Order: sequence, then structure tokens, then C-alpha cells
Amino acid sequence: MRVYHFINSKFGIQDIKMRRIKVALLNDLNDPFEFFSTDLSDIHTRYSFTRMKAEFSRSIGLICFSHSCQNPVQWSHYADKHQGLCLGFEIPDEKLGKVDYSIERLVVATEDLLAFSHLDYGALTKFLFTKYSHWHYENEFRQIVNLDEMYLEDDKYFAKFSKDLKLVQVIVGAKSKLTRADLDDALGNLRQDVKVFKARLAFKTFRVVRNKNPQEWA
Repeated sequence: MRVYHFINSKFGIQDIKMRRIKVALLNDLNDPFEFFSTDLSDIHTRYSFTRMKAEFSRSIGLICFSHSCQNPVQWSHYADKHQGLCLGFEIPDEKLGKVDYSIERLVVATEDLLAFSHLDYGALTKFLFTKYSHWHYENEFRQIVNLDEMYLEDDKYFAKFSKDLKLVQVIVGAKSKLTRADLDDALGNLRQDVKVFKARLAFKTFRVVRNKNPQEWA
């Protein structure tokens, strides 16, 4: 599946050069309802989920993608107001999970929380892959990763590019000052395999599209 990761220019160029992508930790995600997608009105449920989040945050992380590269809101929020990059990856479908967007909180049976460490993978992903409906514009897909299998640098976890995390596209933001030479230098021996182009704002719709005029990007 082709999925997209939005990022600012500085870290985007670094990640391309170092053939990696940053892993998000549960406690660092920008939505305070992450993992708390269930009804927490019961104090025991609230305590269990707080404990579960703390436990899982030490062992698993997420790599977050979108199914689209054309939403201007995502370019504004995650790619430095259209000055950053959007990295396109090919990832096996089975490695990704689609986020469900809901108006209502999930309901979980109290007995299912008695041994939280033994929750099955399906139950875990249900909580990690459910978000409030107003986030639907992200059209998000996620990959759950084991932090023990990632590499650590400056207290941050990264996943290395691989056949299951294959960089195939780099879209340069409409307001980015990065040049073709900047991208060629960062890509190195990946230049022949990665499609690179500049974005622009569409003329008839509220979308971000490819700028097909080569004279508008040095």
C-alpha cells in the first residue's frame, strides 16, 4: 500500500539521508485521547487504562501515515505550513492498520481489564486505532512496532528503511525552499528508485497537487 508521512524540511532531509523514520511514542502523540478511546467514566476502568498506557508506552511505538498526500490541512499541520516534505512509502498491507473515527467512546467489559497485560493483539489495536471523528481528515494508517527492534538515538526511536518500509516518493511542499540538488544529495543512491516532485495548490479544488511546470522548481 502507498502511504504518506508528513514532516518538516530539516528532519525530512535528515531521515532521507539516514534512511530512517521516527517512531512516535504513545505518550508523545498530539491527541490526549490516544489509547483512551474507551468510556472511562468508571474509576476502575480509568485506572486500568492509565496503567495500560504507561506499560505499553515502554514497549511499543507507532509509525503514522496518511492514505493521501493531497490534504492541505495535513501539509499545514505536519509539514511546516507547506514548507516541508511528504514522504511516500510502499508498505505491505498486513503491516498497517486503518484508524477508525468515532463520535462515541468504546465500551469495554470490566472483566476484560482484570489482567491487562494479557490483552490480545486485537483488543490492543482496537484502542490504538480508534480516534475521535474530527481527526478523520488525516485518513490515517498506523504501524505498531516493537521498540526493542528499533534503534535509539538521542532518546528517540527510529525505524530503518527496508523492503517493508520502502521510500518511493518525495513530495516537496509548495512553499519549500529545498532545491532539486538538496534532494539529490539526500537521496544519494536512492535517486533512481524514488520519484521526486514539487507540489502546488490546485486551481479548482482545495487539494495539493503536483506542479508539472519544471521552471517553477530549480
